[in-house]
Amino acid sequence: MTKAHIEANHLEKAYGKIKAVDGVSFGVQRGQCFGLLGPNGAGKTTTIEMMEGIIPPSSGEVLFCGEPLSKESQHKIGIQFQNTSLQDFLTVRECLDLFSNLYRHTRSKAELIDLCSLEDFLDRDNRKLSGGQRQRLLLALALINDPELVFLDEPTTGLDPQARRNLWTLVEKIKSEGKSIILTTHYMEEAYALCDEIAIMDKGKIIAQGAPKELLKLYFEGQYIEIPESDLQGKKPEIFNYPFHRKGENIEFHVPDVKLALAELITQDISLNHMSVRSASLEDLFLHLTGKDLRE
Repeated sequence: MTKAHIEANHLEKAYGKIKAVDGVSFGVQRGQCFGLLGPNGAGKTTTIEMMEGIIPPSSGEVLFCGEPLSKESQHKIGIQFQNTSLQDFLTVRECLDLFSNLYRHTRSKAELIDLCSLEDFLDRDNRKLSGGQRQRLLLALALINDPELVFLDEPTTGLDPQARRNLWTLVEKIKSEGKSIILTTHYMEEAYALCDEIAIMDKGKIIAQGAPKELLKLYFEGQYIEIPESDLQGKKPEIFNYPFHRKGENIEFHVPDVKLALAELITQDISLNHMSVRSASLEDLFLHLTGKDLRE
């Protein structure tokens, strides 16, 4: 098997009697986008911070290209934090200049400006950027040392759909350069679109790992049929003998065979005019594995 670009081996992090991370192991191949998913408090950020070298593990190790993570290997890593404070009153251009002076080896600022589409607001105060513009700047700063591996910690949180899709395009460009990416996100659609492999964490442990499509095949069969409850004409959804749940004013059935299910609905004289059919999604998998209870 090809040596992983970066790997976590039995990582643990304890704060007193509380284990934030409990024996986590996984590897990221070179050129791969790896997604680390999980509810709030699952241990994602703590795991990432150990792999970035920001905090030491209580036990276990992080290997970079087969060797223990070191100061030298950390120079080959770029990080876009979930929250980053930039120096007040600096323009975008000045932010790039400031960060480029922090590294021995840097990427051409002209390349970064083009890659991250910064040209239109280079001379704008960084405090006056839109959410999407700020995230593009932060991504450029994460790439300024021309890293082999990039950590992206919830890079699209709070962005509108258009800005989010623009950032997805940038991530794909980075990946096309052969760089490895570790992505944390709460957007399941984002993980499905960008990640070659995902790991789902809960309560400090990895509870599922694999390619998104393979995991969906492993955990789900059949499809989902959604119908307005009013179209059932007073019939109870229980009579159809399919697992179901309510989604607002609609009923969603999980059916093993769509054709047979539709035939049964027609036999029961149920209108199909407002029906929709879909396959299982990563969100279904996420909720199936981690539950639907609200996490603080």
